Amino acid sequence: MTSLWWRTVSRDGGFAPWTSLAATGRPGRPAAPVARRPATRRPAAATRRPAAATHRPPAEAGTHHPPLPELTYRPVSGTVGGIGASVVDRLPAGPRMSRLEQSIRFVRDAPGFLEACHARHGDMFTLRITAGGEWVMLGHPDLVKEVFTGSPEVFHAGEGNDVLLPLLGDHSVLLLDDDAHLRQRRLLLPPFHGRRMSRYAGLIEQATERQVATWPVGTPIATWPRLQEITLEVIMRAVFGVQDEARLAAIRDPLVTVLRRVTHPLTLASVTAIGPRRFRAIPFARRALEGADDAILRLIRERRVADDLDERDDILSMLVQATDEDGRPMGDRELRDELMTLLVAGHETTATTLAWALERLVRHPAALARLRDEVRAGEEAYLDATIKETLRLRPVLALVVRKLTTAAEIGGHRLPAGTRVAPCIRLVHQRPDLYPDPSAFRPERFLDRAPGTYTWIPFGGGVRRCLGASFAELEARRVLATIVRRVELRAAEPEPEPFRRRAITQTPGRGGRVVVVRRDWRAARSAATREPAVAGP
Repeated sequence: MTSLWWRTVSRDGGFAPWTSLAATGRPGRPAAPVARRPATRRPAAATRRPAAATHRPPAEAGTHHPPLPELTYRPVSGTVGGIGASVVDRLPAGPRMSRLEQSIRFVRDAPGFLEACHARHGDMFTLRITAGGEWVMLGHPDLVKEVFTGSPEVFHAGEGNDVLLPLLGDHSVLLLDDDAHLRQRRLLLPPFHGRRMSRYAGLIEQATERQVATWPVGTPIATWPRLQEITLEVIMRAVFGVQDEARLAAIRDPLVTVLRRVTHPLTLASVTAIGPRRFRAIPFARRALEGADDAILRLIRERRVADDLDERDDILSMLVQATDEDGRPMGDRELRDELMTLLVAGHETTATTLAWALERLVRHPAALARLRDEVRAGEEAYLDATIKETLRLRPVLALVVRKLTTAAEIGGHRLPAGTRVAPCIRLVHQRPDLYPDPSAFRPERFLDRAPGTYTWIPFGGGVRRCLGASFAELEARRVLATIVRRVELRAAEPEPEPFRRRAITQTPGRGGRVVVVRRDWRAARSAATREPAVAGP
């Protein structure tokens, strides 16, 4: 029998010997380290408590690393439908604390809670979330593959993402399923074609240069809010097609306000507690969106009658003109929801990835020096590897979610309809059988091998993979390359930054603090006076 190996936590809190899936038949429960017999349930008192609310990343190894082995992992044994020969009609094991306590711990510290449960219960475990039912977490690539290759009619991603409903709206491609989702996705895909995206590279670089020119020398600064300013400007210019500075401010201000409100920890806690539809019905929640909605809808109406609509190449202008196979265009509310989706999916997420990249690089001077040298030499391989390693080590999202519309068999368990199954991005990315020394920052991992479809999943996978993934990676490369070309940086503090929960994303706990050591003054002065690139005519 082919075996899956993992390390288990012993009763005294240390690590037991490596144990085999062959002894248990499924990864939900580790085998006893000596006798080859099915593991028994531990008493409730043995359930591991998660770490503190603010999760600190694992300590990293030294700077010397052995040669990298091939990127392989031991496959899950058994048939296509499950792990092992037998199928059980029950949910996998999970923590035995109350539903409310599980919800609080998940909202406050998702990475720490998931890692503690994974160490205790294995690659497949169940959480019970208030107003969200049962969530089955998956931490092995074979289990991830079962979900990503499963029927989208059974694995509903739209229903799984309903926590975003109050902000994104009913027509968001992230919240739709079945035929409605396919229609919206087909309308949205053409503007995100790779060749079309490359037109925005100059716009991204110039926005970055203008921002970096304002960074003081010798004073610690938080990069995360400054990177957000860059990515928001890119969204405003490239997606919304707004170029006038006064108009930029008129639209940006209400959008920033609503994003600040909806990403507040209390907002997420409220949505988790009462459910997204009930939360959306609260008058306060409706009023919070009014300013942003008015600004976006006014922009859509103006764009529909613009004289130069056919000549523009911003994404909104293309979407206004797009029609489905029946010749129907999107309505104003549909466009509003998709623009809000692109804003949320492409603004804070990319800024967070870049903040984590800088947080890692300034604590690995050799990697930063190599990146700077190669970027200045016009080479991109190490730049791309750095972005991919950042997305592996510090994924912005801890997991992706699907909701079962009917009973389905996954990993040897027959799960009932209504269960949410969640491929855990962080747990997969931290597997030592996939990534040796997984807590170490090593961009070299991706120099000679492409990321695996089910082993590197920061953008999800299957037919629901993020349609803006190419744009996100392009933007991250161009911003990071511009920064390391223009300024030399060091860490503001030697200690790694902890994770900080912000709505559904995991951001640097101190804002990605760095110190600018020196800058290229000629480049900075040139960038500050240069006219911005234009997405439209």
